[in-house]
Amino acid sequence: MIQVTSFQGKTVGVFGLARSGLSAVQVLKRGGASVYAWDDKESARAAAASEGARPEAWERWPWADIAALILSPGVPLTHPEPHAIVRRAHQAGVEVIGDLELFARSIRPLREKKGAAPIISVTGTNGKSTTTALIGHILQSCGFDAEVGGNIGRPALDLATPGGKTVYVLEVSSYQIDLSPGLVSDVAILTNLSPDHIDRHGSMAGYASVKEKLLLQTATEGVVAVGVDDADSAVIYTKLAAARGTNAVPVSVGKVLGRGVFVIGGKLYDSWDQPATQIGDLTAAAHLPGAHNWQNAALAYVSLRRLVNDPRAIMAAITRFPGLAHRIEDVGQIGKVRFINDSKATNADAAARALACYPDIFWIAGGKPKEGGIADLAPYFPRMRKAYLIGEAAGAFGRTLAGHVASVQTGTLEAALRAAYEDARNSDAAEPVVLLSPACASFDQFRDFEHRGDVFREMVKAMIDSQPASASREASA
Repeated sequence: MIQVTSFQGKTVGVFGLARSGLSAVQVLKRGGASVYAWDDKESARAAAASEGARPEAWERWPWADIAALILSPGVPLTHPEPHAIVRRAHQAGVEVIGDLELFARSIRPLREKKGAAPIISVTGTNGKSTTTALIGHILQSCGFDAEVGGNIGRPALDLATPGGKTVYVLEVSSYQIDLSPGLVSDVAILTNLSPDHIDRHGSMAGYASVKEKLLLQTATEGVVAVGVDDADSAVIYTKLAAARGTNAVPVSVGKVLGRGVFVIGGKLYDSWDQPATQIGDLTAAAHLPGAHNWQNAALAYVSLRRLVNDPRAIMAAITRFPGLAHRIEDVGQIGKVRFINDSKATNADAAARALACYPDIFWIAGGKPKEGGIADLAPYFPRMRKAYLIGEAAGAFGRTLAGHVASVQTGTLEAALRAAYEDARNSDAAEPVVLLSPACASFDQFRDFEHRGDVFREMVKAMIDSQPASASREASA
């Protein structure tokens, strides 16, 4: 774990005791802080108490003595209005930060030594998890000690202390950026922007400005890489390029760039600081299907081109990437029917990326709806043989699909999977795909998108196990 000693002998409050909150409790206690902690869940409070924290309702904390409030990223900081604990902290003059800020402050002394423990931060609406995991995979393949975490996998504070070959790769959500003013990256990546979390940021402009903030915090000589194929990201790139020159790198899929990194027909080209040179063929990366994954790969390439300094090694590692759980994850096959777990697709734009990959789709969608619905998915309606709608969004999704795609409201994921498989199995499609790509948050029926994807994967496995051996096979990766 990261050593946090900046609050030694001081009192700190931690609000929200999920993975990152409990991690903060652990490192603060080990660093000599006195910690008050609170979460609505009794089990979470018990876990914090076992680490030495004092579980007490925040209203009764000694606010005059609190040096900092470590806030869970899921707690509203500004919109739709600040949580009551945030208002109380402001009244008491207490700074409000997150676990990534604790990480940043603890790593800073090491970062002041040239070349020590570089940080690569990845943000954006979609693709950030795949890009983060892919960067970590490339680093490991090239002999580095990649410590991957943040909004993906392990909390940042759970990562190992740095060694001579350590590189930190962090997925950073917009919620975390707001709580991490001191996070200075050596490389910062913006994958793309589309409407998401508008309730938490007030407007699309507010959402985009938070994402931009992470890039603005990049080290003076650091690199920023921006996917410029959407208008909002392109605007941010233009501003960064004016200030950073060649240390701001545009990335595009489908458009030739005079300077930058781009993909045409699956071929990766580098014209960052050289004449356009073909680096490799991304269609050879079996677990990075589709144009959206080509963008992820191009951004990963940019992030490591100076550090690894061997384009061929980077490209070889990209082609060996095993894929990311819950993101266009092939979880098995029964006869001609493939099952794809894309539970990470929590909005329509993310779902579009999976829908673009397959011609004959039996689509499982729905959950807790987000702003905008699925009207923007109309170009993919011809690929859908039928839709199986679950959760709170089922009614609204059904109305959008009416007259375009046959649909049924199944209510639960289990019922949707069974119905989709039967229809796919009996269809005339040569290679039908049962695709879980919900275009919704999961919180109406599941703890999070990972829980939703895990349930789907386990149900598919049970179906496979119940089949004669000759009729089924599990995905090899």
